Amino acid sequence: MTSDDGAQHGRAERGRAARLRRRWDRESAGYDRAFTAAERRMFPGVRERLCALAEGRTLEVAVGTGLNLEHFPPAVTARPDGYVGVDQSAGMLDVARSRAARLGLGIDPDADLRVGDAQALDLPDAAFDTVVCTFSLCGIADERAALAEMTRVLRPGGLLLLADHVASSAWPVRALQALADAVSVPLAGEHFRRRPMRWVLDRGLAIEEHARTRAGVVELVAARVPATVRGVSR
Repeated sequence: MTSDDGAQHGRAERGRAARLRRRWDRESAGYDRAFTAAERRMFPGVRERLCALAEGRTLEVAVGTGLNLEHFPPAVTARPDGYVGVDQSAGMLDVARSRAARLGLGIDPDADLRVGDAQALDLPDAAFDTVVCTFSLCGIADERAALAEMTRVLRPGGLLLLADHVASSAWPVRALQALADAVSVPLAGEHFRRRPMRWVLDRGLAIEEHARTRAGVVELVAARVPATVRGVSR
């Protein structure tokens, strides 16, 4: 690839990211109504199960409208500086701030819920005990970069908590997912066949909890960064 080709590709990626941000801003007001209805059918209880595992200072990547906020232990969301949430969409964050206020959480709406890029977190190394990301890696352009950033900001021995829809364990469903990808990836940046679990295993994180549901379409992972390593490179 020439430098001109690289620059053109970079401009195209930035343009696509901006379009997706605008889309999420537009959809923020009705997102909860649409998503929670699908969630009750497809993966009930996953948020509650995963977020309950959070410990210490916690970062949530792609916080969206804050659907996870009520499921974290009080020790995380009640104390000052116990929780930070980032998202690319300002519209989504506005909804999350309203939810945090409604729940009476000890979260500073401006300092603790902030605009950020999952692929390049504006946060220091080894700053968090737990990092959480639910149903969002499927929509991040470079999920490996995002996972590397999540582990970079974890302290030695820190906990990575992931839940997402992934490539099914049943081949007929995977075939349908491939067809869905052909439309959803170029149109909305949504991937149905990713497996963050593979990245986690390749990087040597210690699996503490793992489950798949609904023909393996939904996967939950709790994994710990080695205590002797400050971060995990891609």
